[in-house]
Amino acid sequence: MLFSIPKGKLWCLSMRNSPAYHHSFQNLQENGLSFEQVFERIVTFMKGNPKGHYRLMVGTDSQVHKSQTTFITGIVIQNEGKGVWACIRKVNVPRKMTHLHERISLELSLTEEIVSMFTEERKNELINIILPHLYQGATFTMEGHIDIGAGKRNKTSEFVKEMVTRIESMGVEPKIKPNAFVASSYANRYTK
Repeated sequence: MLFSIPKGKLWCLSMRNSPAYHHSFQNLQENGLSFEQVFERIVTFMKGNPKGHYRLMVGTDSQVHKSQTTFITGIVIQNEGKGVWACIRKVNVPRKMTHLHERISLELSLTEEIVSMFTEERKNELINIILPHLYQGATFTMEGHIDIGAGKRNKTSEFVKEMVTRIESMGVEPKIKPNAFVASSYANRYTK
């Protein structure tokens, strides 16, 4: 029965069947990557230096265009001071999304979707790479970058508590502007 679907879930169900909904990831070197391939690239990157200081960051930004809204979700694995591996996933919604809360909420939903693909099993696999080197200083954190700011002059400041709570509920460390660079810089450059 269609009416028993919670608010917001109908969009997800209809978009999954739409050609506008894409599951493939890409970066400057590769196109058409599955999430499994993305995860393999992250594992390979971390195994290259298991004593590293790793931050796995996921964030989404959007841009309203003439007849659609483009959402870019970035996944970045950074070994602080030693390099990064990154990719994006693009989703086009075939309409102009002009309401800020709706757009910010969908940005976060797309980030949450990717974060949820990092199951406990997958997170443990990544942690196990650095675990033998913990006493030599190896670290691993996972962050959700949210394209909002808390400043009084920022139009998104009223949504900070709601969005931060959503990311925290997933067991991921929330980052907002100016520290949410995966959403506000990396993903942003591909929304144009």
